[in-house]
Amino acid sequence: MPKDVYTVEDLRGWDAATAGETPAVRLSVFGDPVAHSRSPEMQNAALEAAGIAARYARVHVLPDELAEALRLLPRNGFIGTNVTIPHKAAALGLVDEADPQARRAGGVNTVVVEGERLIGFSTDGPGLVRAIRADFGVDLRDMRVMVLGAGGGAGRAIAVQCAIEGSARLVLVNRTFERALALAEELAPAFRETRVKGPVARLEAAPWESDALTRQLGHVDLIINATPLGMTGARELSRVSPIPAAMLRPHHLVYDTVYTAGRTPLLMAADDAGARGSDGLSMLLYQGALSFEIWFGRPAPVEVMRTALMR
Repeated sequence: MPKDVYTVEDLRGWDAATAGETPAVRLSVFGDPVAHSRSPEMQNAALEAAGIAARYARVHVLPDELAEALRLLPRNGFIGTNVTIPHKAAALGLVDEADPQARRAGGVNTVVVEGERLIGFSTDGPGLVRAIRADFGVDLRDMRVMVLGAGGGAGRAIAVQCAIEGSARLVLVNRTFERALALAEELAPAFRETRVKGPVARLEAAPWESDALTRQLGHVDLIINATPLGMTGARELSRVSPIPAAMLRPHHLVYDTVYTAGRTPLLMAADDAGARGSDGLSMLLYQGALSFEIWFGRPAPVEVMRTALMR
């Protein structure tokens, strides 16, 4: 009987671990934690709708197992895999080739198996652009954006996408301030043009401190949480909001890349402040659709995938 979550030990003896399972697992998501992931529901619905005889599954991969897990994919007949927290940055250094978007984003969330070679892609940024447009009816290029957790992973990819889109303003916040500062220096060329003179710079890095956040929040429209805070799969993080309701204002748009069975702590804080909020399911949808298109070279059945996620 298929497992809800496989392990690297299963990958080592894949034929035995999946004996009798049909269709065969040929796609996956690697993560730690990964049991909460809803990608299998979405991708398996897409595979069935497209008439592709393959199945998508969760694989729990610890950080020190990632290199081995990736190298087991060709041997086990995989088409590819998604990569999620906390492996995106590490995966970039483990694939044989990465496309320009992944290199600039500093991480890989989609891997394609070509023979014995692994090719890495990032759909985080482009997926977010579609999600923000769908959920709020706005474009990143028109927004003054604050990214929480901009030190790496999805946060870095989102920040890079804001630079590509030419967002009106970008504030990078990270627990390790030096990492946010380094990313700001890297992205500075994209923000040199002053679109409208104002009291603040178009690009800033800010420490994760109440006074600094309060000052910046008066000059942003869209707040994006790219940290694991609020993730139900990580118990110590599941009740924590990265920004309290008292610091939010009704004009803010709040996007939490975390998704749970209910409202995340950040989205509950947005509700209390009278702000509009949305969770990461829409980003997951569009990231997943882009991954499907990379794996199969055909349009993804987006509405089928959406229905599966909502169900």
